[in-house]
Amino acid sequence: MHHANQAADQDQKSLRLSIDSKAKVKIGNLSRGGKDRTKESRKADDHDTEIKAVVVPFGILDVLGNALTIFFGQSHETSDFIVDCLESWWHDNAHQHPDVEELAINLDNGPSVQSHRTQFIRRMVEFSHKTGLRIVLIYYPPYHSKYNPIERCWAALENYWDGAILSTVDTAVQWATNMQWKGSAPVIHLVEKVYEKGISVGQEVL
Repeated sequence: MHHANQAADQDQKSLRLSIDSKAKVKIGNLSRGGKDRTKESRKADDHDTEIKAVVVPFGILDVLGNALTIFFGQSHETSDFIVDCLESWWHDNAHQHPDVEELAINLDNGPSVQSHRTQFIRRMVEFSHKTGLRIVLIYYPPYHSKYNPIERCWAALENYWDGAILSTVDTAVQWATNMQWKGSAPVIHLVEKVYEKGISVGQEVL
């Protein structure tokens, strides 16, 4: 894995991305256990009985460029959700990388992106065909996902909004928008599409 990362970083035609989803975030007047740093503190509910919504943060980090993008899904973390986010990211950023022919993607072996997840692999192949990009998936071994660079971004976000009461989806998005990663604010997208679980294809399709 180290050699694959190094090879991608040294190849001007390759762009290394780190991707992962953060644990789902409950939305409501809920205590998150930290200290509220705002001037006007609000009292949180003692129990998670008033959950208004749940958001699924999915991050894409341009590893060498230190540019962070976060998508907030509002349904399920699925293969389609993840690849749709990747396609959206490339649509917005392709003009910054005119010489790139390959995306080298660091990822863990989470359930939505496993190498044997047929829907994920099918969508990635379609993404490759649509863009003409060569896609290289660089998986971290089991129990090593903490070394995936995007994990440091999640730690920074958690530290930043620790103690904040994320009472609405818009509040969560605003907090993420105002954080800093390596001196810059991340690009934030709120995903409206609803994703259904359980979509798969047969091996014969691949």
